[in-house]
Amino acid sequence: MKTSIIGFPRVGEVRELKFATEKYFRKEISADELEKIGQELRKKHWQLLVNQGIDFIPSGDFSYFDTTLDTAVLLNIVPKKYQELNLSPLETYFALARGYQGEAGDVTALAMKKWFNTNYHYMVPELDDETQIKLVGEQLFTTFNEAKANGITTRPTILGPFTLLKLASYHGSKKAKDFYEEAIAAYVEIFERLNLESGEWLQIDEPALVLDITSEEVQQFKELYTKLLAKKGKLKVLVQTYFGDVRDVYQDLINLPFDGIGLDFVEGRKTLELLEEHGFPKDKLLFAGIVNGKNIWKNNYEDTIALLGKIQLFGKVVLNTSCSLLHVPYTISSETSLNKEVLKYFAFAVEKLTELTDLKNIIMNKGEHQESLEQNIALFKQERFSKNPQVAKKIESLTENDFIRVPVLAKRAEIQKEQLKLPILPTTTIGSFPQTKEVKQNRAKFKKGEISEAEYTVFNQKKIAECVEFQEKIDLDVLVHGEFERNDMVEYFGESLEGYLFTEKAWVQSYGTRCVKPPIVWGDVSRSKPITVFYSKYAQTLTDKPMKGMLTGPVTILNWSFPREDISLKEATLQLALAIQEEVLDLEANGIKIIQIDEAALREKLPLRQTDWHSEYLDWAIPAFRLVHSKVQPETQIHTHMCYSEFSDIIQDIDNMDADVISFEASRSNLDILNALKAIDFQTQVGPGVYDIHSPRVPLVTEIETTIHNILSKLPIEKIWINPDCGLKTRGIFETEASLENLVLAAKKVRGGV
Repeated sequence: MKTSIIGFPRVGEVRELKFATEKYFRKEISADELEKIGQELRKKHWQLLVNQGIDFIPSGDFSYFDTTLDTAVLLNIVPKKYQELNLSPLETYFALARGYQGEAGDVTALAMKKWFNTNYHYMVPELDDETQIKLVGEQLFTTFNEAKANGITTRPTILGPFTLLKLASYHGSKKAKDFYEEAIAAYVEIFERLNLESGEWLQIDEPALVLDITSEEVQQFKELYTKLLAKKGKLKVLVQTYFGDVRDVYQDLINLPFDGIGLDFVEGRKTLELLEEHGFPKDKLLFAGIVNGKNIWKNNYEDTIALLGKIQLFGKVVLNTSCSLLHVPYTISSETSLNKEVLKYFAFAVEKLTELTDLKNIIMNKGEHQESLEQNIALFKQERFSKNPQVAKKIESLTENDFIRVPVLAKRAEIQKEQLKLPILPTTTIGSFPQTKEVKQNRAKFKKGEISEAEYTVFNQKKIAECVEFQEKIDLDVLVHGEFERNDMVEYFGESLEGYLFTEKAWVQSYGTRCVKPPIVWGDVSRSKPITVFYSKYAQTLTDKPMKGMLTGPVTILNWSFPREDISLKEATLQLALAIQEEVLDLEANGIKIIQIDEAALREKLPLRQTDWHSEYLDWAIPAFRLVHSKVQPETQIHTHMCYSEFSDIIQDIDNMDADVISFEASRSNLDILNALKAIDFQTQVGPGVYDIHSPRVPLVTEIETTIHNILSKLPIEKIWINPDCGLKTRGIFETEASLENLVLAAKKVRGGV
């Protein structure tokens, strides 16, 4: 029996890659220096995997921004406007990822979307009728040979053609199937190169197979891989799936001449059932995803061994992670603030490697490795925390009326229009302003005890005053306080709630150089004191304009945390909803008339199969949001915000959240969501983002005007708000201020013409 992982965290133990890449962006280091740091990280990670006893070691899972983008660039999927900048290959790559504004030209970044049901984001490949898919890059082979030079034979990994073309966007008459022949030729060339360079295995990731796959798509997949695998030569090919089961294509998949098939036994609800019903070929390796790659709780060895006992009946098994370890932090050894009694329940990426080797040794050497098994069994028999009976009582006492706000939306809109007296096309931001080095240093000093709470508060109040002054100067209509007291939008709330634990260095990549540190839901969640009231109330005293209270919604708090595994997601979300409801009512009682409850991650845990959407998720996630705001007065305007995802197919459910205003991250998807809003006669007022904050470029006034007119061609003017597409925390001050000035000017120009 052997062990394998699908991928490893690439940012490094202390985010070395993030900081190096950002230095490169600031021109503080050269491309060669950045590549040297990349080489050092790759070597360190490969050697770590060897030392931990992992048999199949991936290469190609490393990236300076995103592996989907890497595959697109490798295969010449680079739109003409980026090629015409005539930049270096690395600068072109980052122009695709971040946009470019300089002497060579002005281009926006590619669209960014959520990677399936995770908090990772991928860059959407963009194809048009001029695109010619062909192998032009070297990175896949360079890293393979780099590892070989270090005495390590890796398994190169690449996103497969079916998933690549399914996730791509198309700008022209051609669609995915029109590029299949070119894709086959390009992947065949990859096979040929790896055969020449003595490659043993190639991992081709096809996670799209866990989605709802039509019979036509199944046939396309079969035809694609029948042609492709006929040319693999001596190379062994592993098709790797994750995030679910492959029920729509399983029988076709196992009949294709793959040498290995990777299946997910953690999130794949029907994976074992598929094996039991249809069997598994004896001539293939089954890469069994039995160690959770998305959550941080220790593996229950007893349960996993029992599962493996069933899996092994069907053939040769390789112990694998359920998905890439990209989605969990690097190692618990970096954590010094949590005591050992707590840490013993967790396994981050490095510890999951140990779990794989533990399980392998327990299964292969019965008796010899019983101690680790016995320790694991004892751990799972212990009571981990004391439950809060008051929380359970509150949930049990909820009735249908607790999820309904009165009066109805249309009546509230009339009341709020009279109370708030906002102009048409009101302008606002999503909430956060740039977190400068000065702001971060102030927070760090306070946490270390180097300054008093009074000093910390005075600094934040000064920054809030500056932020309010700027917003008034450019004449925004609805202001925010800037969130200078907050770190991550979820971590900040978790720190003020009972039932949460927090780490020091448990960073996880969200996109590019953006990393987050998800808190851990340890026990029952409740609110013991106000969280945001002090700073929101202070900010409102500085202006006569409405000041938005800024909260994170319960679904997003849960989805961007590492959740418990001993209770349902529904119960965990209702606990959070009751806690945030208390905060909403406190803000209202303290004079905050507009309250934004962000549900940025609403779609994140939406089941990948549409048949499960409502029963498994939406039927409790949407009511949980309504519970948060159901008790506020009609005069209080409730906003929410969503980003990074496609929402068109759940747009009716979003309307059913019964917010008064919703803002979307829409600019990167060419405002496609507007058609969906129009189609269902969307009732909620809406602020589609009018410019992309994920890029440092400053949008022109005319550019924003055009976007606003596009919005007005789809939706009635009385329902439209003007705002950026997301928060401004990660942006610089200059680009933020210039962009917001242009936003207000554009809104006023359009306003003056109607």
